[in-house]
Amino acid sequence: ADVYALFTNKDATMTQPQLNEFIPPPECPVFEPSWEEFADPFAYINKIRPIAEKTGICKVRPPPEWQPPFACDVDRLQFTPRIQRLNELEAQTRVKLNFLDQIAKFWELQGCTLKIPHVERKILDLYQLNKLVNEEGGFDAVCRERRWTKISVKMGYAPGKAIGSHLRAHYERILYPYNLFQTGASLLRGCVKTEPEEDCEMRPNLRRRMGMYVAKPEPGKHNTSCCILDNNKRNLLAIMGNMQAKAAQNNPILSTQVDQYMCLVCGSGSAEDRLLLCDGCDDSYHTFCLIPPLHDVPKGDWRCPKCLAQECGKPAVAFGFEQASRNYTLQTFGDMADSFKSDYFNMPVHMVPTELVEKEFWRLVSTIEEDVTVEYGADIASKEFGSGFPVKNSPMEIPPEDEDYLRSGWNLNNMPVLDASVLTHVTADICGMKLPWLYVGMCFSSFCWHIEDHWSYSINYLHWGEPKTWYGAPGYAAEQLEAVMKKLAPELFESQPDLLHQLVTIMNPNTLMNNGVPIYRTNQCAGEFVITFPRAYHSGFNQGFNFAEAVNFCTMDWMPIGRKCVEHYRQLSRYCVFSHDEMVYNMALKADAMDVDLASAVHKDMTVMIQEEEELRKKVNKMGVVQSQQVHFDLLPDEERQCCKCRTTCYLSGITCPCSPGKLVCLHHAQDLCSCPPSNHTLHYKLTLAELYPMMAAVKLRAESYKDWLCNVQDILEPTQSKKRELHSLVEQAEAKQFPQSELVDQLRKVTSEADKCALMAQQLLNGRRQTRYRSGGGKSQSQNELTVEELRSFVRQLDNLPCNIRQAPLLKDLLTRVDDFQQCSDRLLSDESPSPAELQDLLDVSLGLDVELPQLPLLRERLEQARWLEAVQQASSRPDNLCLDTMRRLIDQGVGLAPHSSVERAMARLQELLTVSEQWEERALSLMDARPYHCIETLEVALQEVENIPAYLPNCLQLKDVVIKAKKWLHEAEALQLGGRIPVLDSLSELVLRAEGIPVRLDPLSRLEALVVDVQAWKESAAKTFLVKNSPYSLLEVLCPRCDVGTGPQRMKSKRAKEAPQAGKRGSTKLDSLSDVERALSESKDSASAMATLAEVRQKEMEMLLALRASNESKFLPAENCCALSVCVCHKAPLGAMVQCELCREAFHCTCVTTSEDLQHGQAWLCPFCQRSRKPPLDRVLPLLASLQRIRVRLPEGDALRFLIERTVRWQHRVQQACTEGMLEEVSKMANGKVPICSSSKKALHLIFSELVSKPPFPVSVKGLGPELEELMVEGFLLQVTLPETEQLYRYFLYKLSPRGSPHHIQVMMCYCNSKRTKRRKDSSDSQHRDKAKKSRKKKSKKSKDKDKDKSPEAKRTCSPTNTLSDPVPSDSEEDYSLCAAPWCREPEGDEVNWVQCDGNCNQWFHQICVGLSAEQAEKEDYICISCTQPDYDRGE
Repeated sequence: ADVYALFTNKDATMTQPQLNEFIPPPECPVFEPSWEEFADPFAYINKIRPIAEKTGICKVRPPPEWQPPFACDVDRLQFTPRIQRLNELEAQTRVKLNFLDQIAKFWELQGCTLKIPHVERKILDLYQLNKLVNEEGGFDAVCRERRWTKISVKMGYAPGKAIGSHLRAHYERILYPYNLFQTGASLLRGCVKTEPEEDCEMRPNLRRRMGMYVAKPEPGKHNTSCCILDNNKRNLLAIMGNMQAKAAQNNPILSTQVDQYMCLVCGSGSAEDRLLLCDGCDDSYHTFCLIPPLHDVPKGDWRCPKCLAQECGKPAVAFGFEQASRNYTLQTFGDMADSFKSDYFNMPVHMVPTELVEKEFWRLVSTIEEDVTVEYGADIASKEFGSGFPVKNSPMEIPPEDEDYLRSGWNLNNMPVLDASVLTHVTADICGMKLPWLYVGMCFSSFCWHIEDHWSYSINYLHWGEPKTWYGAPGYAAEQLEAVMKKLAPELFESQPDLLHQLVTIMNPNTLMNNGVPIYRTNQCAGEFVITFPRAYHSGFNQGFNFAEAVNFCTMDWMPIGRKCVEHYRQLSRYCVFSHDEMVYNMALKADAMDVDLASAVHKDMTVMIQEEEELRKKVNKMGVVQSQQVHFDLLPDEERQCCKCRTTCYLSGITCPCSPGKLVCLHHAQDLCSCPPSNHTLHYKLTLAELYPMMAAVKLRAESYKDWLCNVQDILEPTQSKKRELHSLVEQAEAKQFPQSELVDQLRKVTSEADKCALMAQQLLNGRRQTRYRSGGGKSQSQNELTVEELRSFVRQLDNLPCNIRQAPLLKDLLTRVDDFQQCSDRLLSDESPSPAELQDLLDVSLGLDVELPQLPLLRERLEQARWLEAVQQASSRPDNLCLDTMRRLIDQGVGLAPHSSVERAMARLQELLTVSEQWEERALSLMDARPYHCIETLEVALQEVENIPAYLPNCLQLKDVVIKAKKWLHEAEALQLGGRIPVLDSLSELVLRAEGIPVRLDPLSRLEALVVDVQAWKESAAKTFLVKNSPYSLLEVLCPRCDVGTGPQRMKSKRAKEAPQAGKRGSTKLDSLSDVERALSESKDSASAMATLAEVRQKEMEMLLALRASNESKFLPAENCCALSVCVCHKAPLGAMVQCELCREAFHCTCVTTSEDLQHGQAWLCPFCQRSRKPPLDRVLPLLASLQRIRVRLPEGDALRFLIERTVRWQHRVQQACTEGMLEEVSKMANGKVPICSSSKKALHLIFSELVSKPPFPVSVKGLGPELEELMVEGFLLQVTLPETEQLYRYFLYKLSPRGSPHHIQVMMCYCNSKRTKRRKDSSDSQHRDKAKKSRKKKSKKSKDKDKDKSPEAKRTCSPTNTLSDPVPSDSEEDYSLCAAPWCREPEGDEVNWVQCDGNCNQWFHQICVGLSAEQAEKEDYICISCTQPDYDRGE
């Protein structure tokens, strides 16, 4: 028959809210190493250990690019999973189930079926009811003291519904008989059968039968098992039982009959219908003799109290997971897992939230009503099926790009055997520790609370699939977790003391946390590592189908923990996976090559090991064990060297006895080997103490380099009151001496770092600078990681626990007081209708120094924004000059974003009204200024009067006002310009007209002024046409003014000679050094008189500079000068060929570089391009210009310059007349042998001189030898930019009087040469080609001159060839002379055609045209006289 059954509605349970719903624990740390950190796994794990070991577990996310290939042989992988019934996993649930099993078995053996009743529509928790009754003193005590109502309240039932009476009835019917049986009250003394202990068979699974139905108790039907005998009846039955037993002993025959037919309690065989025959031993009992008595005969099989005690007293079978009945591949298991999850949650597997799976898992493991079974492929050996990581010599082919994963330290096949892992020194390959295990999970499949073997590290990598949820407790809480589980489920640990080592028990993390155990969680996704730290309990479950791989590793910081674990295993009699002493011995053998930090750890562990071994050997020796034998334990298998008492693997020593061959005990249990005397025992040892100490000394020598430092660190870390500077000095010493990274170093750095952080945080809290807050935002915080007041108190406690003194700790207490004051002030200001912004800001400024979470801050900031806005509006309104439209719009925009308030709304209304009026007037002012035609000034003034009343800054209106002011000023200036008959200056007039263009007002005088400017421009154009030549580089003012740049051309043509000219004539004034200075001086002059004075000063400067320039240029051509070193002409080259000389500046120019006018008459002076600056119009054309300018009545620099030019011309004419009158010209005539007398009348003298000049032939020399006054007179005549007849007549007169002989041309031609080129060229007679060319050229010229010979005088012979020259001293038939040029500086030209010219003087010599500087056209049109004929004294150099 079914023992008990329950039915549940799974869907309804999942959707209904639970009273004790699972609350996820806090998350464990998650680390994301960089590539540099990821390169060394153990260095990184050691780096994060101070943080991660506080939580026991941590998660590591590799860099995103680290993606190892899945290298497992999927086709070959087959496994048999474990079967997990979820409600059997949880410890408290399993205790309840075991209790119900015992109750059900008890009643089943009594021939009854257990039916669990319902109370208040809930299944009655019989386990809790039984436990509470026992805690209250038992059934009798509860009944006596009437505590059933109290028990009902403790069980969660509402008081006042008589639930206590129902609980008492159920307890009496179901639990009370079982408790009587448990106490032995139902057994007669001496009636318990004793049989050899044997393993009981596996009983039927009551839990499976529980899941079918729940039988409710039938009301009104009484069960006979509920009867209770009073104490008197119990005593009576006991006496009767004793009497019958004695009678049976006296009469054996009667005893046999009684055993067969009579009740063993009363000894009577009466009431046979009430005799019960035991189905186990066939003993008979009256139903009314049993305790408690039975009123009816049970319908099922019945066991007597003796058989019942024997059956229920059998030891319980240890709980464990069953193996599934079938094998799976990854494909078949994945299909099964996905189907289960999707069917269970009724949705696709990838859509089920992890939170839902987590809550449902803990609901299922905590309930006895539902029975969910899953399968878990755990502890699959990777050695057999291949690892998920690539490994060497694997049948799977590894691509070249994945070969790095073969050597990666994070490859779980490599991690246990890296140099930094001490498991490298364990020689055996241990599956799960040195060789990874594989795990294939499905939804709800779980791994129970456990710690790793030998309390080692573990690392788990999830290759693919759905997440794996982890829970962990730090290593320091391991004993606390064990104590809590033993406290909450003591029944399980009574039967299995090492229950937590079996990995079959789980407990809700919320239960552990409620009992003070720190628990942390994480969800491990595919591609992530989870690391558990030494002695860190961890458990978890899978969210769905996934594939993971795990392995153990041990670092040097684990070694003392590992030794403690071996001692812990010895107390529990648990097997060791490997020998810790053997590992230390193997490491000591490599002391010379051992790292210093590892040597320190090994030395410390080895010291403990040898000291313990020495003490134990002394103890055994004192016991009387004298025999000894050396044994190589490492050659024995582990099962042959295990202590038979504590199961510890022996390595250094062991005890044996000949009486028990194959039996071995460790030295700790030498007395437990056998009963033989100790003298019979034999000590088996691996090494003597004399051999162990040198090994330890070698390790010590290796570690001694920083042993003292380690001692100092230990001494510093142990006291509770140490100075922080000592911590820092130790850290600095470790870094300076490069000590290895040991546990103490890390601990020291950790403590120092924590102390630094705490000190820094404390200081920041005190300074209020932990987060940066914007002052403009009223203390708005960028960070939300502020401490609460409770967290601040916790922080103070943390400071007290630090092994150093933090000076800020006392000040943090003051911080709490300031926080309270802040809150009081905040409440006062927030209750005020119109708080002051300054007070609000001051309070918020105080909050800057209170780095604590303050809930009043948002309200204060909101109120501060309102107060500041109102203050800004008030300030803006108080300064209308600064209240612009943008300010009003900005204030309105800011006000819109504020929280509603009456004062804000009123201010907003006023601002909006002002903004509307201001915008209207701005548009109107702009339209008045943009109107065409312009408005008169009166209209604008009327508009401005209306704007004056608007309290705002209106740019357009202010611009309109400025326009009116400018217009008034302009009209005033225009009126004052010609006030009193003054003549305006052109610059002032132009500037006034230009300013009028930017004034959008109708200005009546503007048209008249513009007309004046137009007239002036027209006058300037007329004057420019009169004076300036076409494309002239000079401006009109530059031509009319006296020259400031004597010796230079225009600004873009300045010659170097002007810079080198002597500056002795300067007066020292630098204000008139350039045309711009003169123009500025003329413009700034107040009247014409000052302008004339300025120009007179410039004229005087001009004369001085020009006379100096003439003297300088004349000195160049003195006989002592070297012609080749001179720089002349516009090309600044040496004199060469035909050249002309300017009559003004006396500079020489190459004929090929300048243009000489062909129509220049004889007696006219030739001026260079720098001196010939204008057209030089006649005076009668210039005077009308001055008259027209006077009619315009405008002063301008060009007008003043023209006026000065005319006055200068008139003065010069007067000087010429005065020179004639005073006889200066007569002195010139006397110098020229005085052929013409000078009359007393100047006009008559000039007339006679000029008529004589015309009647006589001119001479070819320039004006030389004049006195300073006449030279200045002649020079100033050339400087005048006006053509005067007096200038030409005076020049001709000087030219005639001072020339030695006549000349056919008025321009003096100079033939320059260099002494270095006077060598006369002689042509070889063989150079026939050159002679032919010379003949051809001469013939050509002779041919061209034939027509001229008919009409010309005999002088025409100058154009003939040398063969026709009468005066040629060389015979005409001489070919050599034909090729010789008479010029001593002959350039020996070459080419197809060389042109020649013949001297028209007395020598009739032939010259190359290029050698004398003539062009072909000049040779044809003009006469040429060589230098020998013009200067008879000239030395040819022949």
